[in-house]
Amino acid sequence: MKTLLQLFWTFFKIGAFTFGSGYAMIPMIEKEVVDRRGWFDKDDFYDQFALASSAPGPFALNTAVFVGYKMKGWWGSLAAVLGAVIPSFVIILAIAVYLTGFRDNRYVEAAFKGIRPAVIALIAVPFINMLRKLPWYFMVLGCAVAAVICYLGVSPIWFILAGAAVGLILTWYEKPKPGGKGGAQ
Repeated sequence: MKTLLQLFWTFFKIGAFTFGSGYAMIPMIEKEVVDRRGWFDKDDFYDQFALASSAPGPFALNTAVFVGYKMKGWWGSLAAVLGAVIPSFVIILAIAVYLTGFRDNRYVEAAFKGIRPAVIALIAVPFINMLRKLPWYFMVLGCAVAAVICYLGVSPIWFILAGAAVGLILTWYEKPKPGGKGGAQ
């Protein structure tokens, strides 16, 4: 039961104190589940990150589902998702009910403009950390894929599917063969 409450509270704090998209939550999630709690090692976290990024739906919720499920199964997923969603829901509800008159307030608008650079930094940090661990040719491949998506309009789903297929093929090819010492030599 303690882990369910820890999952809920961890994602509640992340959901309450993160501005921007789900990607802005990555450094906070990493700090909590890798550095502070030790629920994941860095490599496993980055695998979860890749899975959450490629799954349909909001990134932050996907991450909460995957972390919660690994920790405590379906109940862990529920606890983590509720923790991530409740703060945003309450804040948006309060804004909708009480603060719609402040929408055009220049001070409120200025505060949100001031938050934007911090959100950009929060989104950039996990990508930079992941880049540090990748070989140079992965970076070149990533830039090439980004260029094809951006300039030729190819759907990213094709690259996600191709990457998953290549990963599966390589894993199958490298798996130990019966009576052998490993994969293809």
